[in-house]
Amino acid sequence: MPKKYGVKEKDHVVNHILNLVLTGKLRSGDRVDRNEIAVGLGVSRVPIQEALIQLEHDGVVSTRYHRGAFVERFDEASVLEHYELDGMLNGIASARAARNPTPRILGQLDALMRALRTAKDSRVFAGLAAEYRRTVNDEYAGPRLHATIRASQDLIPRAFWMSYQNNRDDVLPYYEDETSAIHRLDPDAARAACVGRAYLMAQTMLAELFRRRVFAAPDDARQVDSDPLPILAGSEAICTQTSMAV
Repeated sequence: MPKKYGVKEKDHVVNHILNLVLTGKLRSGDRVDRNEIAVGLGVSRVPIQEALIQLEHDGVVSTRYHRGAFVERFDEASVLEHYELDGMLNGIASARAARNPTPRILGQLDALMRALRTAKDSRVFAGLAAEYRRTVNDEYAGPRLHATIRASQDLIPRAFWMSYQNNRDDVLPYYEDETSAIHRLDPDAARAACVGRAYLMAQTMLAELFRRRVFAAPDDARQVDSDPLPILAGSEAICTQTSMAV
């Protein structure tokens, strides 16, 4: 697979392994084949080791002495936990914003909300939503919280939300609620908007993972449609992205 210029080899490997997990090619308990990755991506063992260290830190894999790296539990509960943490962590920063919103931040959020309301393309909306999150987190999240938020955003690729056609209609109300809460100095409501948005995203992602048979559906009611959402269009689709979530 050709390398992408401007992308660190370690990040390329991280995205490749996440792609394997999210498409069901690697499942809970499976061993990560370092040699296969080295050959497939044309990289040395060094970025592979760096990627596995990051993924172990993020709870995606675990390493066992003299045995290798293995995929951690990846199931419905772990996806829900991922988004629960993401909602709580972003909620901390948003609640801080609601306690002390500066005119500059309010102006930036209002401008972003105007753009979000008029965005028709899912890719444009996803980019604006990511900018909204950065605006709040850059101002109100300290170094430790910022690092933890970034880690919580690594699991689900931005490419999925950029291709999800109902993204705007489903997610926009939560940004409306969050912005309104920040304006009226209501930290609890700002936090609740982040948690609610994260829960919606979890349900959307789970529906796609069930549809793709990555997870076994609880019944046979879920049918594969003729126009599937691309979780990933191969690892190339995500190797150029930064670790951002809507």
